[in-house]
Amino acid sequence: MFKKFLSSLIVLSLLFFVGVRSVSADELSDIEKQLNDLKHSLELSQQATKPLEKNLTSLKVRLNNIKRRVSVVENNINQKEREIKISQKVLVFQEKLLHERVRSYYKNLLRKPSTLLFLLVGDNVETFFHNFFYQQRVVDEDKNTIIKIVLYIKNLQERKDELEREKVELARIKERVSQQSSFLEGEISKAKKYQAELKSKIAQLTARQKQLIAQKLAGLHLPTTLGAGPLYCTDDRKIDPGFSPAFAFYTYGIPHRVGMNQYGAYGRAEAGQDYHQILNAYFSNISFQKHDDIEIEVEGAGKMHIEDYLLGIYEIPESWPLEALKAQAVAARSYAIAYTHDGKNPICTTQKCQVWKSEQKTGAWKQAVEETKGEVMTYNGQVITAWYASTAGGYTFSSSDVGWSSKPWTKHIIDANGSINNFNDLNQKAYDRSSPCFYAAQGWRKEYNNSAWLKPEEVADIANVILLARLDSSIRDHLYQLDKPNPAGTDNWDMTKVRSELQKRGKTPFRRISNVSVSADFSAGKTTSVTVTEGGHSENFNGSEFKNFFNLRAPANIQIVGPLYNVERR
Repeated sequence: MFKKFLSSLIVLSLLFFVGVRSVSADELSDIEKQLNDLKHSLELSQQATKPLEKNLTSLKVRLNNIKRRVSVVENNINQKEREIKISQKVLVFQEKLLHERVRSYYKNLLRKPSTLLFLLVGDNVETFFHNFFYQQRVVDEDKNTIIKIVLYIKNLQERKDELEREKVELARIKERVSQQSSFLEGEISKAKKYQAELKSKIAQLTARQKQLIAQKLAGLHLPTTLGAGPLYCTDDRKIDPGFSPAFAFYTYGIPHRVGMNQYGAYGRAEAGQDYHQILNAYFSNISFQKHDDIEIEVEGAGKMHIEDYLLGIYEIPESWPLEALKAQAVAARSYAIAYTHDGKNPICTTQKCQVWKSEQKTGAWKQAVEETKGEVMTYNGQVITAWYASTAGGYTFSSSDVGWSSKPWTKHIIDANGSINNFNDLNQKAYDRSSPCFYAAQGWRKEYNNSAWLKPEEVADIANVILLARLDSSIRDHLYQLDKPNPAGTDNWDMTKVRSELQKRGKTPFRRISNVSVSADFSAGKTTSVTVTEGGHSENFNGSEFKNFFNLRAPANIQIVGPLYNVERR
């Protein structure tokens, strides 16, 4: 059964590949679907492997017990073999003795008539009886000895026969033990190898998917840092879309969530932390060192000393606490030196690098630059690329977590003052909770007061699209958002068509969602599942699966832009 299952999964995996071509929504959809199929296949394989692993563990315990018992039996057999070899040597002597005793026995039997004759003609009765009883005793002894030797030979033969039977049975048991153990270990090994292949494919697809989603998200114009001005994230909970009930999916934070959380630095400074404490919170294995005031080339502005360059950094407001400004100054200095390779390469002036303007700042920012003059963060003596972003949403991630190359100075943290067990804890304790983008719906459409609110029918449609894609991957090109042209060049199936196709495949579709609930892993900072309900009908979706299809089907540019999200209702 497992072999058939494994074979079908391997066949399925052969259908997946990653090509290098131009970016398109069709490619994004294809990759997202492949990812979902791969993850589903991986889950199935892991589920199928778990019972085998449990069986193997149980079997190994039993096999070890059997092997111990087999070892005891084997030792006994070996002992028997040694005893039989000794007995066979003794048998040579016993056979000689047997021949002698047999001759003696018959000889003494033949002498009995002569003894009787001696009685008849002899005159010494006492001597007669003495000889008679002596010969009788000798005959009896010979007889007993003969019987003992015969029984010894018979017993020896029986022991030899039993030994051969035991050796044959022992060999059979050892072979069965070896076969069962080898079979299960082989099946698990094949499953593990297959799972490793799936994980590799998932990693390859995920890297490409992240590139595509990053380009798609560019339409939202979400800043990765504060840049030259305030963040523009709207709290749609204050907006009435004109219908009810309404559902909106709110993301915690905005990309990219690696390194220093700028609003988190603000919150930590407000809580009394100095800039070294702030930077140590966001970076691992770092040292603080002084660096020479080198010259770097700024695109469009020419060469300048690094300290003069820093006076033109426009990343966070000067009104923020001085310790947050100092943390930003050290991060910006480290980033610029690492980015330019100690001044060998130029640096840009936008958010792709760091926001820089020719107008030099004075005041608190200048104070922060001067009080940290030359200070950089290093790892193993090398200045680090000190990434930072405006709002992490209560969680920062290592560079490898977001698909970048792994850097040992980045880390995953819960960026909060206290433990986080639920959304309410996060909203109250996250250091960056004052950011307007800490918890916000992303995207909007003008039809409903420029909001991201969705109708119950629209949420039902997204759920139906996921269910349909699960049942039949061949129709995914028809499942893009309805208010834009189909990127695959075919027709977009509307809500009615999707419901009809679900029913054809034996699945009950949703029509109007009455409730949506979300579960999350608050140690990892990600939504794990979304459950949608209509009356007594409920379906559960993996958090990543729901987000991917939501971003494909949701209208306008409404999107979920991070791993941790929740749902709001009004």
